[in-house]
Amino acid sequence: MSVTIGSHVDAEDPVAGARARGADIVQIMISDPTSWKKPVISYPGGAAALRDAAEQAGLPMVVHAPYVINVASTNNRIRIPSRKLLQQTVDAAAGIGAIGVVVHGGHVTGNDDPAVGFDNWRKAVQNLDQSVPIFIENTAGGQHAMARTLEALEQLWDSISKAEGFDRVGFCLDTCHAHAAGLGLHGLVGRVKAITGRIDLVHANDSRDDAGSGADRHANLGRGRADPDGIVEVVATGGAPAIVETPGEVQDQAEDIAWLRERL
Repeated sequence: MSVTIGSHVDAEDPVAGARARGADIVQIMISDPTSWKKPVISYPGGAAALRDAAEQAGLPMVVHAPYVINVASTNNRIRIPSRKLLQQTVDAAAGIGAIGVVVHGGHVTGNDDPAVGFDNWRKAVQNLDQSVPIFIENTAGGQHAMARTLEALEQLWDSISKAEGFDRVGFCLDTCHAHAAGLGLHGLVGRVKAITGRIDLVHANDSRDDAGSGADRHANLGRGRADPDGIVEVVATGGAPAIVETPGEVQDQAEDIAWLRERL
């Protein structure tokens, strides 16, 4: 079975990062994940040089949007900057030739009607110029998250399906997040695709914590609390490239990529 497998790497030189890990695909951050600052391409020669280098290496790239983005929020001071930063990230990702932008599903607060959050997502999709697709990622915790449970995911997809540009919205399935949310990995691909119709990327991560913990703490593959056979099943049946976002140095991610390849 041939699955494209890679790793999250440093944006300074993604091609070198891929080579060091034996990765077929890479994911990078092009801005501080915890700030509202506009993306900056740090690669020598800028966006065009990075795009050319990746193309010459035959290396697909995915961009992960900053964690601060929460387009579901009912707070204008969060939602409006979130939309702006997501658009800036999509534009920058297009400039380097990335195949998509991963963005977390976000949440509302306990005082909010979740329906407002789902509708805010619809408005965000409606107003987003998707020069590359966005891949909405399931999240690990939060009672008022937009993409933690399958029930919430169904409501989210129902809402955004009404937006112009919905056909450009994909889904990223994270195995650590799914485990932490208590979803159960066996058969999960089928349950997700019954809702979204698609999986565009898999984040293949083990979990430091128990199932249902709600904790977003990744572990190296086969060393955490998630079912290793379940992780492999998601990667094998997802029909999408897989990215490891696991702790440690270059060798740790190289070993995780090898771990997956051996079991596939």
